[in-house]
Amino acid sequence: MPQDLSPLWISLKTSLLATFITFFVGIAAAYWMLGYRGKAKSLIESIFVAPLILPPTVVGFLLLLFFGKNGPVGKLMEPFDFTIVFTWYGAAIAATVVSFPLMYKTALGAFAQIDLNLLRVARTLGASESTIFWRISLPLALPGILAATTLAFARALGEFGATLMLAGNIPGQTQTIPMAIYFAVEAGAMNEAWFWAIAIMIISLSGIIAVNFWQEIKAKQGEKIRKRQNRQAPQPSLISAVAVASAEVGLFVDIEKTLPSFHLQVSFSTNEQALGLLGGSGAGKSMILRCLAGIETPTKGRIVLNGRVLFDSEKGINVPSRDRRIGFLVQNYALFPNMTVAENIAFGLPKGLSTGTMRVQIEDQLIAMQLQGLGDRYPHQLSGGQQQRVALARALASQPEALLLDEPFSALDTHLRSQLEQQMTDTLADYQGVALFVTHNMEEAYRICPNLLVLEQGQAVHYGSKYDIFEHPATVSVAQLTGCKNFSRAVSQEVQQIQALDWGCNLEVLEPIPPELTHVGIRAHQIIFCDDSSAANTFACWLVRISETPHRMTLFLKLHNPPNNLQDYDLQAEVFKEKWVQMKDSAFPWYVRLDPIRLMLMG
Repeated sequence: MPQDLSPLWISLKTSLLATFITFFVGIAAAYWMLGYRGKAKSLIESIFVAPLILPPTVVGFLLLLFFGKNGPVGKLMEPFDFTIVFTWYGAAIAATVVSFPLMYKTALGAFAQIDLNLLRVARTLGASESTIFWRISLPLALPGILAATTLAFARALGEFGATLMLAGNIPGQTQTIPMAIYFAVEAGAMNEAWFWAIAIMIISLSGIIAVNFWQEIKAKQGEKIRKRQNRQAPQPSLISAVAVASAEVGLFVDIEKTLPSFHLQVSFSTNEQALGLLGGSGAGKSMILRCLAGIETPTKGRIVLNGRVLFDSEKGINVPSRDRRIGFLVQNYALFPNMTVAENIAFGLPKGLSTGTMRVQIEDQLIAMQLQGLGDRYPHQLSGGQQQRVALARALASQPEALLLDEPFSALDTHLRSQLEQQMTDTLADYQGVALFVTHNMEEAYRICPNLLVLEQGQAVHYGSKYDIFEHPATVSVAQLTGCKNFSRAVSQEVQQIQALDWGCNLEVLEPIPPELTHVGIRAHQIIFCDDSSAANTFACWLVRISETPHRMTLFLKLHNPPNNLQDYDLQAEVFKEKWVQMKDSAFPWYVRLDPIRLMLMG
């Protein structure tokens, strides 16, 4: 053991100072770069990580040019008779510069792994950017940041080349442990070199081991809690606890947004009745909600909620998410994983409430959503249905004037989906604000929403009551979205009669024939099987093939003539299995009637 232990204290002193500096500067740089979209991003990124790529001696040389007597910093310090070169401050600066890239890159990765929906939802709940950072981003990134801090400390402790260039090897002043090892080997003092090598390995590895051990302990504690609290609470009914009173209730939307795959252009208005946005994937449904919530900015247009202008491209108005008073329930619910159920709900409460008032309102929400006893649980300890109710309670706690629901049942199984769908219907019936419900499931939309807006490739193709849209779809695409399977090109023949070109027949119709008639359609379950071949719109048919579901049979039928192959069919008809048992052995031809009152005429 060497008599002079100063390399140990100098190394600890410089490494701890370097780690302290890189902790704050690295986190700030990582968080800033995560959201930075400027043209100089690649250049800035290259500068930040350069010390990780360049040889330490090159880094030390550049620092010497910068802090040396003739460098810019050296000249600034000359009047104060202060120098950085060949002092322990120089060693600390060298350690800071070489350890910064590890802190920056690891912290950047930790922040990048945070679900962006958490941050977006937090903004819709009125949280400021500083609140989001301290309460969501930093706690969630903390395990990665602790790992980054450990790596930065180990790198600072082991720095040699840059330190030698800037601070030199002055025993008792700048000689760190790596210096002591190098010069001990050079002098042939191998025992001393072994001592310092073992010392630096113990110090470096102990920090890494401690962090890994802490993470394992946290993981085991979480697993124990999950096993202990894996009981599912009963699925209760939802009751809306918040009502929004407004003298001028209603949402007006007229926006355009240019996207890579299509051009979103919609215009609609709605009031207290829930409006369903129905369309296939990529139709623009979720993008509309994101524009309303302020997460995305339309290219142009106008959004007005209860008389407040939230966005106006001509007037340059774009109210931030936190000030729009819009509740947003995303597909994965975006519950803050570092907060309990009660803390999640409290996050949505209006700011400035006393502790007692907050406690009362949280308890009210828990009771209203039948989540009693779950306030101290974390999101990962809840079932999917419980998570959805917590997310809804949090959104309602902010007293929103509009509630946006983005496919809230997509992550649930069929049984739970059915239960919560009815509960959501009850909630929306009591909710007195504007509600928009996004789905691609037409039956779900029909059951929950009185009014529907059907979207296709960013365009509104039909807007009206659900009865109007399902009974009288404006186009073939709308009819397809609402579940219709039978279509034929059609032309008008005379008053109340059309020709179905693909079905090879003339049809009597009851509704007025539109001038722009292009197609006729009928739903599979509305096709009637009958024995009277003389009735209007009744035609002979042959069975091509069948498809079975748990309760129904789908029959693929060929009109007028027997089929040539399994793909040679004109219509799909659906019948309950009881009906199928009665008719399946009947001789062909069968007869189907296309009821005039059920025919849909489309342009």
